[in-house]
Amino acid sequence: MSTSSPEAVKKLLENMQTDLRSLSMECKKKFPPVKEAAESGIVKIKTIAARNTDILAALKENSSEVVQPFLMGCGTKEPKITQLCLAAIQRLMSHEVVSEAAAGNIINMLWQLMENGLEELKLLQTVLVLLTTNTVVHDEVLSKAIVLCFRLHFTKDNITNNTAAATVRQVVTVVFERMVAEDERFKGIVEKTPPVQGNTNRRSVSTLRPSAKDAYMLFQDLCQLVNADAPYWLVGMTEMTRTFGLELLESVLNDFPAVFLQHQEFSFLLKERVCPLVIKLFSPNIKFRQGTSTAVPPAPVEKPYFPICMRLLRVVSVLIKHFYSLLVTECEIFLSLLVKFLDGEKPQWLRAVAVESVHRLCVQPHLLCSFCQSYDMKQHSTKVFRDIVNALGSFIQSLFIVPNAGNAAAATAPAGGSGSGTQGTAQGGPGTGGGSSTLTTQAAFEYRGTWIPLMTVSVQGSAKATYLEMLDKVEPPSIPEGYAMSVAFSALLDLVRGITSMIERELTTEEEAAAEFRETHPEQEWKPEAGSHLVWEEMVNASWCGLLAALSLLLDASTDEAATENILKAEMTMASLCGRLCLVTPRDAFITAICKASLPPHYALTVLSSNSANVSGKAYSIQGQSVQIISPSSESHQQVVAVGQPLTAQPQGTVVLTAKNIQCMRTLLNLAHCHGAVLGTSWQLVLATLQVLTTAVMTDLPVISNILSRLFESSQYLDDVSLHHLINALCSLSLEAMEMAYGNNKEPSLFAVAKLLETGLVNMDRIEILWRPLTGHLLEVCQHPNSRMREWGAEALTALIKAGLSYKHDPPLSQNQRLQLLLLNPLKELSNVLHGDIRQKQLECVLQILQSQGDSLGPGWPLVLGVIGAIRNDQGESLIRTAFQCLQLVVTDFLPTMPCTCLQIVVDVAGSFGLQNQELNISLTSIGLLWNISDYFFQRGETITLELEREEEALQKQAQEKGETLNRPFHPAPPFDCLWLCLYAKLGELCVDPRPAVRKSAGQTLFSTIAAHGTLLQQPTWHIVVWKVLFQLLNCVRTSSTTADKEKIESGGGNILIHHSRDTAEKQWAETWVLTLAGVARIFNTRRYLLQQLGDFFEAWEVLLNHIQSAALSKNNEVSLAALKSFQEILQIVTPVKDSDKAGDALAAMGVPPVLIDPLSASGPGRPLVRSDSLVERLTRYNGAELQAQPPGEESALEDSALWWSAWNTWYRTGTESTRPPSGPAEKLAFIPSQPFLTALIQIFPALYQHIKANFSMDDLKKLGVILHGAVSVPISSDASPFILPSYTEATLTSLQEAVLTSLDVLQKAICVGPENLQIMYPAIFEQLLLFVEFSCKPPQYGRVETKHVANAKYNQAEWVALNYVPFAERSLEVVVDLYHKTACHKAVINEKVLQSIIKTLRMPLGLKYACPSESTWKLAVSSLLKVLSIGLPVARQHASSGKFDSMWPELANAFEDFLFTKSTAPDNLSIQEFQQNESVDVEVVQLISTEILPFANFIPKDFVGQIMTMLNKGSIHSQAPSFTEAEIDVRMREEFSKVCFETLLQFSFSNKVSTPQEGYISRMALSVLLKRAQDVLRRYVEDERLSGRCPLPRQQVTEIIFVLKAISTLMDSLKKTHPENVDGNTWAQVIALYPTLVECITCSSSEVSAALKEALGPFKDFMQPPISKVQNGES
Repeated sequence: MSTSSPEAVKKLLENMQTDLRSLSMECKKKFPPVKEAAESGIVKIKTIAARNTDILAALKENSSEVVQPFLMGCGTKEPKITQLCLAAIQRLMSHEVVSEAAAGNIINMLWQLMENGLEELKLLQTVLVLLTTNTVVHDEVLSKAIVLCFRLHFTKDNITNNTAAATVRQVVTVVFERMVAEDERFKGIVEKTPPVQGNTNRRSVSTLRPSAKDAYMLFQDLCQLVNADAPYWLVGMTEMTRTFGLELLESVLNDFPAVFLQHQEFSFLLKERVCPLVIKLFSPNIKFRQGTSTAVPPAPVEKPYFPICMRLLRVVSVLIKHFYSLLVTECEIFLSLLVKFLDGEKPQWLRAVAVESVHRLCVQPHLLCSFCQSYDMKQHSTKVFRDIVNALGSFIQSLFIVPNAGNAAAATAPAGGSGSGTQGTAQGGPGTGGGSSTLTTQAAFEYRGTWIPLMTVSVQGSAKATYLEMLDKVEPPSIPEGYAMSVAFSALLDLVRGITSMIERELTTEEEAAAEFRETHPEQEWKPEAGSHLVWEEMVNASWCGLLAALSLLLDASTDEAATENILKAEMTMASLCGRLCLVTPRDAFITAICKASLPPHYALTVLSSNSANVSGKAYSIQGQSVQIISPSSESHQQVVAVGQPLTAQPQGTVVLTAKNIQCMRTLLNLAHCHGAVLGTSWQLVLATLQVLTTAVMTDLPVISNILSRLFESSQYLDDVSLHHLINALCSLSLEAMEMAYGNNKEPSLFAVAKLLETGLVNMDRIEILWRPLTGHLLEVCQHPNSRMREWGAEALTALIKAGLSYKHDPPLSQNQRLQLLLLNPLKELSNVLHGDIRQKQLECVLQILQSQGDSLGPGWPLVLGVIGAIRNDQGESLIRTAFQCLQLVVTDFLPTMPCTCLQIVVDVAGSFGLQNQELNISLTSIGLLWNISDYFFQRGETITLELEREEEALQKQAQEKGETLNRPFHPAPPFDCLWLCLYAKLGELCVDPRPAVRKSAGQTLFSTIAAHGTLLQQPTWHIVVWKVLFQLLNCVRTSSTTADKEKIESGGGNILIHHSRDTAEKQWAETWVLTLAGVARIFNTRRYLLQQLGDFFEAWEVLLNHIQSAALSKNNEVSLAALKSFQEILQIVTPVKDSDKAGDALAAMGVPPVLIDPLSASGPGRPLVRSDSLVERLTRYNGAELQAQPPGEESALEDSALWWSAWNTWYRTGTESTRPPSGPAEKLAFIPSQPFLTALIQIFPALYQHIKANFSMDDLKKLGVILHGAVSVPISSDASPFILPSYTEATLTSLQEAVLTSLDVLQKAICVGPENLQIMYPAIFEQLLLFVEFSCKPPQYGRVETKHVANAKYNQAEWVALNYVPFAERSLEVVVDLYHKTACHKAVINEKVLQSIIKTLRMPLGLKYACPSESTWKLAVSSLLKVLSIGLPVARQHASSGKFDSMWPELANAFEDFLFTKSTAPDNLSIQEFQQNESVDVEVVQLISTEILPFANFIPKDFVGQIMTMLNKGSIHSQAPSFTEAEIDVRMREEFSKVCFETLLQFSFSNKVSTPQEGYISRMALSVLLKRAQDVLRRYVEDERLSGRCPLPRQQVTEIIFVLKAISTLMDSLKKTHPENVDGNTWAQVIALYPTLVECITCSSSEVSAALKEALGPFKDFMQPPISKVQNGES
């Protein structure tokens, strides 16, 4: 019935009234106030009941008044009344009708009773009821209630004490339960808690709800009390014990972990209060050492106190278990302390409780896992998990080494090891192990005389502690012998079991997940989470050393079968786990431990020391002590000599095998059978151990030996993986045998090889699985230096291959290609063996297979061909010959039977025989084979194409299914074309072989096959042929040629002589380069119509041109000239070539029929020039139908201007590079191009120009000019000069010079007929030609090369000879005149002042005159000048006003001056006729002046006319060279010339008609000059006459004076006739001034002079007039 049902309420009211009545009765006499209160209380209750429906609520509201009478009753301190009142109060409480105020009053009343020591048990009961039934009591009231209970715990009465203790525990629980309930109520409401202040204790409470606050204050004070500090909240405490406090703390922590984890305030308490407290209280235990009493400690150390220590460990266990995540750092400290307590120096009881605590941890694998994550896997953290495991191990070891000193029970133990036993005793040699005679019935461990019994301490997997539960003990208990060992042993086994089962469970789950994932997503890869694996691996890595050390020691010491079984099981599960996690070192270490335990001590020396030296040799450092994995072995390396023989290294006595050895043995076999999957490489350890056992105990233990012998037979029933590991282990044993067979000559052990062969033959039905490892190992054996050993290996291998091929497989081999290939593969692998005997065996085997199964090899062909082709240069000739015979057999007999896909391999193999350098003949023969193969392709083209295309489709389909792209060489081309391409590529490789003979042969074959069979290729394939074959070849050849050695090769081996044109590697490569370039160019030419349809013909064209350019620029005359031939060929220009070139013969030698040789190169000596028909026609005729002729109308396909411009650029670059003079000093001169080369280069231009003239610009013209100029400037080497230069006297041009002029001619003709805008090019052409004209007087320099005149050059010395440039310059001049004739009126010619340039250029030869290198030059120059002026001057006059010709006039004047009055003297041997001829030339010039210049003086600058007049004046005076002899003077005076000059002067001295002032001016000037001239001549004559005395004067002087006198009389006549105002005063003055001079002449002796004088004097009579007036300036 619930307290709130109507019946219960009714009952409550009745009971209350009854209680009050009773109270009233009791107090009637002694305590009247109480009585009154009771009675009024009854009335109160009745009224409440009458007035209210909810009676309980009303009661609670008025509870202070209702309770009052009872409180007063308690105040009487009468036991009977007090008990009655307390009962009544309890009843009210249980109905929850007590309000907070009332509760406070009640507590105060109870406190008084407590202080008076009344009804103590009843008080406790009341408090408990009050606190458990409701939650009205809080804060101070609650704390008072709790303090009350605590105070009662410390009374004198035992019963009260215990009851109070129980009450305290319950009250503390209640406080925390309230908090939990409160949290539950508020669970949905999210509150924003203000941040907790880390360092406060009181303030942070403000954030808590009431119950939580109480709990917080209570817990805080418990910490204060345990720490012996005053409480904050539990005011009024009088005393407290630490043990009780710690128990309370532990219970709270254990029962309410959620409170601490969910509330920051509580977590704070945990971190800031509890942990420091625990650490502080631990300190006596840490500092205490059992042995420290010997040295006096500096301060008295508090002894560890069992009750506190044990309780602390319990608290720590709880902290670690529940709050590990919160207290990571603190737990690290606790765990480290715990580990320290296991030290041997600590008291026994402390070690016992510590080991119990550790055991508690060991049964919680997930907790251990967290340790590992938080500590071991963090970088700078303590390795806690490792330390725990290692501490356990050390603890167990220390129990054996140091007997339980300081312990009463320990004295009874058989003290075999003394207390001072050091660590060292654990590492010495072994005792008799398990074979000791002290067999005891009790389970125990015995090691080196220390005997430790084994007790059952707890059920497997649970840590039931004994000493941690002794809460009532004050003194430390005595620990029975063996207890600590037993707990540690259990802990160890539980640790292993827990870790392994946890990780294996997880692994299994992961594998299932992976399997499921693969089913659902077959195409994706399963990716496990990396984190978990890392943790597991770290756990194993951290613990395995310690575990192994401890387990090995225990296994060694165990005398109990069950314990041994447990230890072995632990080692086995660890080994298996390590295997599953792929941790090889630990796995092998555990297996090694089991293996060693299986063997008697002295056996363990041999086998495992080598295999497990990596493990057993290591000492693992555990907690600063060195702990070696205990093993009954010391290192020594005697090897097992052979399996099956007695082990020679062992003492020959009996072998004692104990029951424990057999037990370990069974574990080992169990391991091999159950965990074979994870053994991996450890199979070797297992098999090696079992093998030794077989040898040693075949007879004694038939069971085991049977299992072993069946192991090999039954290998056919093993699963695949185990079979693999078995094979691997056998291989390892065999490797050991091989190792031993290295250094010595003893018969090697062939046991393992034999067993491998057996295993292979037994498992032939699933040979695929083990074939690779099996044959792989046998292949290694085949490489062994010991001939017997490798012979066996080869035998076994070939036996297996033959057995495999002849075994009736299902399906048969013909349908199972993969298997066939697998079986043949090792045969191929043998190719890598360097030993000749093995290769010989291999090739014999191939021959057998070819003969027996050649027709059915099918897909096996590639492998067989691979074996044949696996030749290397270091193998010697005989093997290469044998292999080549096999190849010849294949090519002659088996090509039709093999799959067409293998044809490519045949090509490769044949190619590799070509490339080997042992046998030149084989190389050349194999090139022949390649030609045969190409013929085979040609004949069976259709069949091969069909088959290859079928195959291709299949492959394509496969590739698509896999989502890959098909990957084969030359992929985009069709398969049949690819075959050809492979053939071409192979030949291409051979074309760059180091041996010239091979290169030549391969080159001929390559170009012949392309010519003969190229028509079979599809059009796109040509693209690959061009780029991947031809251009690649050109690249290689170019590279090799340019880097070839220039050293002379003395002889070609043997007595072969080498022609001087081929006596260096460089020259031999040059030949290759020539042939290759010619071949490629020819293909471009013959197949042009085909190539042009390819998309990138232009790029190919560019590349080809680039090759031609680099060849043309090579420093080898043969190559460079051939390059130009190829250039001409691809441009389809056919030009005759000089005899000096024999390229045609070279091409003919290449096997190209003469018909095909381009006429360009076929015009050798005595051979007519073939020009009858086009190249294409000839090719068509030769190739018959194979070559489709170009469709008509496409002859001009190359007209594509881009191609031509590309060709022009190449031509330009080649020209620029080859004609650029060297910049360095002359001695460093490397290379000067030859004349034939330059001629060929320039000859290309005219034809090229025809195609580019449309866009040919000034820039291009300038470029051309640079090249032409450069080419002409190049000198010739003296040894070539006799062939190129004509004898110096003949004035002929070299073919190069002709070509240069032709080029310019072509240009100017094109301009002539071209559009208007082209005419601006004329001046540039003139400029170029005029440069050449200058060569006549100033030959060009070529860099700084010193050239000699041809006459002085010695033949056959490396000197350079300058050409005779005169004919060339003169021809150029003729061209200039001719051109000027045509173009004088062109605007460009006028604007660019061409006339001035011509005059300027001619000035040089005109000025030099006799000093010119050739006499013809100046004569030509004069005649040219005259011609040019006769055309140019009218033009100049016409444009006089434009000023375009202004600068020409001074130039012209200078030219006349330089020529007419030259500084050079005529040569001595000049005849009179010649002199007169030369004079007539001078006269012609003066005549030109008088006809073309002076009459037009008004169009001509004054200065110029002045210069001309001065010149005429100078000319009219006879100039006399003093050197002439008297006889010559007569002739050498240029009488005629002077006369003409004078006449001209006279002619222009005045004129009757003065039409312009300009004309008057020229007359005046002429007149003045004339008169001055007359005066000079007369004076000189008078002077000479006087001096000569009787001697007559020279005739010409007489003539001159007569001429002057006649001129004066003529002048006088003219002056008379002229209008007086036309003659200025100065002239009259000059005329009159003549008179005295004339008078002087009267005395002359010559009658002729006298007559003339008379004539001259006569007219002066007109001047004789009387002086009328002054006449000045013609005005009177």
